[in-house]
Amino acid sequence: MSKAPSISFEFFPPRTEKQQETFLRAREAFRRYVPEYYSVTFGAGGSTRDRTLETIIGIKDQTDVAPAPHISCIGTEAESVRSLLEAYQRAGIGRLVVLRGDMPSGMAATGEFSHANELLEFIRAETGDHFHIEVACYPEFHPQSENARRDLENFKRKIDAGANGAITQYFYNPDAYFRFVDAARGIGVDVPITAGIMPITNFTQLARFSDGCGAEIPQWLRARLADYQNDLDSLRAFGLDVVTELCRRVIEGGAPGIHFYTLNRARATSAICDNLGLGANQDLA
Repeated sequence: MSKAPSISFEFFPPRTEKQQETFLRAREAFRRYVPEYYSVTFGAGGSTRDRTLETIIGIKDQTDVAPAPHISCIGTEAESVRSLLEAYQRAGIGRLVVLRGDMPSGMAATGEFSHANELLEFIRAETGDHFHIEVACYPEFHPQSENARRDLENFKRKIDAGANGAITQYFYNPDAYFRFVDAARGIGVDVPITAGIMPITNFTQLARFSDGCGAEIPQWLRARLADYQNDLDSLRAFGLDVVTELCRRVIEGGAPGIHFYTLNRARATSAICDNLGLGANQDLA
């Protein structure tokens, strides 16, 4: 028997009343899995800063789950980061997810920080060890990297700057995760590397996301999903089987945690967690 991995769930800050209702239902549904934290994304160039803060405070005040706001550096100035860190400290927030972030359309300059390690160094200088900080990593590799080796070196810079752990981009090839972890250990990275998981519910959307972020959909999987794209129920059932097995393999292979990219919806992610028997005080055979 092995100890169950930590579980965490990612949300984006709702923009409309309908999105808020959907988010709240998901937020409550996931509590039964006793997550380590809920993370909330931060729009390109800080475009959702206020909504992220509001969503985080709601999690802190209305649930028993630790909140973890994202902070990205592209288009962000040091003073605005400083004021945001102060707000999170006043609110009793103890976790962050620190990212480079995407360049907003029409933005010509990156701002005071060009890379996540620079932002992380600033946060550590401002707040010391107050925050437990997660960073991103790419088991295949970042689409803007020159090559996989350079991407791995960039990841190591973030760890050296003070990250406590890492969350991978989502993937569908478990061997990519295992190879990446082995490579990271080989250059001295010793923090937990949590597997990022994206449930499969919509082929067109998934293909668009994956093409944009560099996450590979294996050819066999892409072909099967394309076959199901006009049969949503069959696609979701197939996707549930595929992602459940993916999670099972990475857990059995030693992944310390699973981080679900939920898109603020509970059904698919909850079904995966139920299939795996994830939750409080549960062991995996």
